[in-house]
Amino acid sequence: MTEVVRIRRIADGDWPGIVALESRAYAPLGLSEGREALESRVDASPGTCFALDLGRQLAGYLLALPYPESAYPELDGPERGATLPSRNLHLHDIVVAEHLRHRGLARHLLRHLMATARAHGYEQISLVAVGGSETFWAGRGFTAHPGPPPIGYGPTAVYMSRTTGPSTTRTTRPATVPASEPEKWADAGAPRA
Repeated sequence: MTEVVRIRRIADGDWPGIVALESRAYAPLGLSEGREALESRVDASPGTCFALDLGRQLAGYLLALPYPESAYPELDGPERGATLPSRNLHLHDIVVAEHLRHRGLARHLLRHLMATARAHGYEQISLVAVGGSETFWAGRGFTAHPGPPPIGYGPTAVYMSRTTGPSTTRTTRPATVPASEPEKWADAGAPRA
């Protein structure tokens, strides 16, 4: 029997699982934020933040919220005040449980986010790629912006964006990543987008 994949809004009962997933993904990089900050991101834009279930288990999550182009959440605390109107939706986090990676679950979340962004009139999605994930994101149509690394996201972080229109790039693993090498974004959790 195939387990059903379901994407839904984040519920109060999801927080212990989300915090655990986030910590395992980002603590090794020194980028873990903690529950208060994560909840504040969902409170800022609940319609663009999602939980991913595989069968009856929480398998991952995605947090996205409106931010002006070239801006991004600070990692040292919760959102401060209301989000500003923006045509840019910032993908802050996407994490899939370690034992469920490499099954296409992150693609489900990303496709859902793109459809949601288009339906709500967002013209662009941005993210901050961490842990060497910029190759993965480039393979999904995101382009790196020139300039110094985003503050607080580590020395190798890269700010990237793409339009919400259909991608003309492939959606499989980039040829530059050997098939035997795990996708770095998945091991790092994803973009600290």
